[in-house]
Amino acid sequence: SLTTGTPGPPPMTDNVWSAVLRHLRQTIDPDEYRRWFLASSQASDSGDQITVWIPNAADGRHITVHYLDAIHRELERLGRGDALV
Repeated sequence: SLTTGTPGPPPMTDNVWSAVLRHLRQTIDPDEYRRWFLASSQASDSGDQITVWIPNAADGRHITVHYLDAIHRELERLGRGDALV
């Protein structure tokens, strides 16, 4: 799920969201990546659900509409295709 508001702890460098971000950084326009993903971080991972901190609800809607398919494809590649984001 995408969570808005004050970000949680600093992003961990070795988590599933970081792996997704590494892939997105290589596949989308650098300005798009900075605008929509740079401020995001993984808040939690319960196995079947990955919660991601984002700055605000509008960014969350944009990411959901424009990038959720790419995020799910990368999760599938990482062996986490069953996880909800």
